Amino acid sequence: MNNSKPYYAVIFTSTRTDGDNGYGVMANLMEELARQQKGFLGVESAREDIGITVSYWESMESIANWKKVADHKIAQEKGRTDWYKWYKVRICKVEREYEFNK
Repeated sequence: MNNSKPYYAVIFTSTRTDGDNGYGVMANLMEELARQQKGFLGVESAREDIGITVSYWESMESIANWKKVADHKIAQEKGRTDWYKWYKVRICKVEREYEFNK
């Protein structure tokens, strides 16, 4: 991901309930839908004992617009009722980045 700075990162950290309960299908659908949103820059995700998904956005406005998408609102509600024991969302401004790539 090569983005002009600054841009924004939405960090979603969670612990899941037992079982899939349709989570995998919805997670794939939400990533596909997010990729179609204006201002979406990319996503990275990992899951072990806790899950961490970081999505990257051009602006706070693009993040706010994503939060309002109807299918995303449905997924948020299912998350609270069926998929998560706990979650936290952090929104950060990325002003600098660097990487190592062998």
